[in-house]
Amino acid sequence: MSTDAKPSGGLGETIKTIVYALLIAGVFRTLFFQPFWIPSGSMKDTLLIGDFLFVNKMAYGYSRHSCPFSLCPFSGRLLFSEPERGDVVVFRHPVNGSDFIKRLIGLPGDRVQFVGGQIILNGSPLPLEPAGTFTEVFAPQGPMGHMPRCENAPVGRGGECTKSRFTEILPDGRSHSVLNIDPNGFGDDTPEFVVPEGHYFFVGDNRDNSQDSRYARAVGGVGFVPAENLIGRADRIMFSSAGSSMLYFWTWRSDRFFAAVK
Repeated sequence: MSTDAKPSGGLGETIKTIVYALLIAGVFRTLFFQPFWIPSGSMKDTLLIGDFLFVNKMAYGYSRHSCPFSLCPFSGRLLFSEPERGDVVVFRHPVNGSDFIKRLIGLPGDRVQFVGGQIILNGSPLPLEPAGTFTEVFAPQGPMGHMPRCENAPVGRGGECTKSRFTEILPDGRSHSVLNIDPNGFGDDTPEFVVPEGHYFFVGDNRDNSQDSRYARAVGGVGFVPAENLIGRADRIMFSSAGSSMLYFWTWRSDRFFAAVK
């Protein structure tokens, strides 16, 4: 007597396949990459409001913020490699837990100070070379409708909003753009900060429009950021939307597809 193989349950198998795929995607997202949409202008012109990127969560290793306790049952950070000065990093605010993205300037033990808007790192000023002007339209940006700050203010709606741009050069030769709005900005002159062990000092590239490590947590800044709060490194922009929603594909910026974050 021959026995015919029973067909596997079509709908049931399809549902299981979808469930497994979603679980794998969830684990992949949890352990390796996290999507991040830039909500503010604190990192202009490196990152613009509406840039969509994936954060490399494996760049520095695991922490209690980058994987679930069931998979990573420890309270500190398991480092695979140390963050490097100049990296653009997503981290959790030490007080309110919200996600921030800034540039890493100070490593543990570093001395960091701002004098006249220039960073003094371990007693030596970081070179700032003029790099023209950053121009954008003075209009609401992103889903929150933020209006950009302009060095040439006041500017009428729809007018050209400009900021002076400089190239900042790090001790290892890496460089990036920074913007200036106010020649006498509140954060342009600071005391000297000494970065504690196990902590980092972060600064926004849009220097006069960033609540970063120059400011105490009591006034909205992030202060020194513990290593365990680091989520990952931003390496590449996937796409960028100039509209109020990333779904408005007609507002996508064609020049930012797969652009490297420098």
